[in-house]
Amino acid sequence: MISSDDPKRIQDQPLALEPLLAWHAFPECGGLAMFAGTVRDHHDDKTVLSLSYTAYAPLAEKQIRDIEHAVSARHGAPYVRVLHRVGALAIGEVAIYCVARAPHRAEAFAACKEAVDRVKHEVPIWKEEFYADGSSAFVEGCCIAPDIDDGAPAAADHHHRHHHHHAHD
Repeated sequence: MISSDDPKRIQDQPLALEPLLAWHAFPECGGLAMFAGTVRDHHDDKTVLSLSYTAYAPLAEKQIRDIEHAVSARHGAPYVRVLHRVGALAIGEVAIYCVARAPHRAEAFAACKEAVDRVKHEVPIWKEEFYADGSSAFVEGCCIAPDIDDGAPAAADHHHRHHHHHAHD
């Protein structure tokens, strides 16, 4: 029996959003941020017909929970939940849900974004896409690793200054 307040993080059935919302469980939280990642119909210039997610479930379950706890502590968001679907998914189906609740929207948004990025990058879940031409491929995680991400603002500023500098040449 899966309890609604502690669902399996890796699931092989369509993901249910409603139990994750926990509207009444956190009266101190005014912000609820939600992200749904759905299956899109193309990758680069290839038409995607369907895809399949596989996971190393025991480790994925543990890592997602660890990420939830870390993100919760870092952003002061008492509730962070991420569910990821495995198995065959059609175009438009939900592959990942994340819900974050925090006192205010800024923390809720930040917690939701970091949780999704970390799960996509760090957790042993693999995506195989099936294309209209009959081929298929495993696709790399889409997100930048958090240790690289921490330097992103500086890199972006540097990039911006670089262009600015050239404009004056």
